[in-house]
Amino acid sequence: MAHLFTPLKIKNTEFKNRIMVSPMCEYSSADGFANDWHLVHLGSFAIGGASLVITEATAVSPEGRISPGDLGIWKDEHIDKLKQINNFIHEQGSLSAVQLAHAGRKASHNLPWKGGAQIRSNAEGGWKTLGPDAEPFLETEEAPAAIDKAGIEKVKADFKSAAERAARAGFDVLEIHAAHGYLIHEFYSPLSNHRTDEYGGSFENRIRLLVEITETIKETWSPEKPLFVRISATDWTEGGWTIEESVLLAKVLKNIGVDFVDCSTGGNVASAKIPLKPGYQVDFAEKIRRETDVLTGAVGLITTPQQADAIIRDGQADAVLLARELLRDPHFPLRAAHALGQEIKWPLQYERAKWH
Repeated sequence: MAHLFTPLKIKNTEFKNRIMVSPMCEYSSADGFANDWHLVHLGSFAIGGASLVITEATAVSPEGRISPGDLGIWKDEHIDKLKQINNFIHEQGSLSAVQLAHAGRKASHNLPWKGGAQIRSNAEGGWKTLGPDAEPFLETEEAPAAIDKAGIEKVKADFKSAAERAARAGFDVLEIHAAHGYLIHEFYSPLSNHRTDEYGGSFENRIRLLVEITETIKETWSPEKPLFVRISATDWTEGGWTIEESVLLAKVLKNIGVDFVDCSTGGNVASAKIPLKPGYQVDFAEKIRRETDVLTGAVGLITTPQQADAIIRDGQADAVLLARELLRDPHFPLRAAHALGQEIKWPLQYERAKWH
């Protein structure tokens, strides 16, 4: 029976345990560049023993940023600092991943600590957003431009170029961000996609953008390296995207070469009522795993070693992805191993602090 510290092998890549770092936006970049904040922030999780450290949502184009402070990978100049960060993560015995993202109609917003409001395209620092149609996320916001066929082709090309840069930067894993109400999720949810062309209407049409982006990325991302996709497994809203559709989507993704489905929820409807409680999203990862036989990751209010271990032991998911708990304690994996009676390698510099 697998447990939290059982290695997980995907293709030729071995993850030393089942604890992964969930992407967390830091809003601390200028012109998309990583900096020393990202080095220390991401590096601390590798020191703490996580098997995989995933960057925040990393924009494939300037217009794909949530905010002016987003990390980016839309130009070659972004590579060097990302490579330095990856080298440090690897030196600690962990693996690195990049989450490629396009914010769609939820782009062009101010930093959270500056209120987070939309920066309108005619305001300093703002830009015109894009969506499946011209419906804004909030009625008070400027409407996005309905992306046309040429725009879709550009998005696909941007993801492909970003994947190529990710490989050059030394990332071990690539994750496509198709959740939380950003562009790809906007396309597959019927609540935000009212198109009448081949990208709208039926389930097959609404998932088309994600399928085509995945296939485009596979043209440049090594078949030997793991490919993840993060989805929102439900919109938590009547008439929206459902877990049943997520199961169907996972089957499609598995058939086209996706190795792991990172199961989050929500983000596409501001009025959604989400029943927050410990592990509130785990059931979605379990259902997708059991009905598709694809590897899944569970995320959402997972805060204790015992809770995380039970998810793996009970076969609900193949890995847990932590965010807030790792901000509170970047060394959660070291503490969890001790709490669960497992022996794992500590950084040599920290050996003197081990429990005896």
